[in-house]
Amino acid sequence: MNRRQLIAGIALFGAALAPVRALAAAAIGGPFRLVDQFGHPVSERDLLGRPSAIFFGYTLCPEVCPTTLVSFGRWLKKLGPAANRLNVVFVSIDPGRDTPRQMRDYLTSFDQRIRGFTGSPAEVDRMAKAYRVYYRKVPLPGGSYAMDHSAAVYLMDAAGRFVEPIGYGETDDMPMASLRRLMGR
Repeated sequence: MNRRQLIAGIALFGAALAPVRALAAAAIGGPFRLVDQFGHPVSERDLLGRPSAIFFGYTLCPEVCPTTLVSFGRWLKKLGPAANRLNVVFVSIDPGRDTPRQMRDYLTSFDQRIRGFTGSPAEVDRMAKAYRVYYRKVPLPGGSYAMDHSAAVYLMDAAGRFVEPIGYGETDDMPMASLRRLMGR
């Protein structure tokens, strides 16, 4: 094989990988239509132009969700004024109980910059699938239920592309480094 053939082969290989790279970048996230905690329609377009931190959970969650939302408040405070350039979204995976009013009331216990999104079961399911979020209803004695769900925070860039996750229970150093990278600081 001569040098010209080798260069052409490398170029073809790189071109063949381009769709794979594009697919990997698009594997988490996508279009959605929900409502915020005030009942206003929201979509993925409302998050464009600023990086986003998106967390899926529910208002009756006993541990993971309130712990994560308290952590968000701490992280936003540590970011200082730059935090105002970040979309922070809490998406309900329990739309049967998490109405806009329930989301609004619940979020008053946390940083005011955290927005709540909910919608119909079908709309929430579409968004959860686009973000590769696991969740399922777990029946409890007495007819009630809990929700089993993923606990990662999804960091998305200003163009709506997935950047990296923040895992549940990480010490503040790692999430702060991730948030600063996301925001270009």
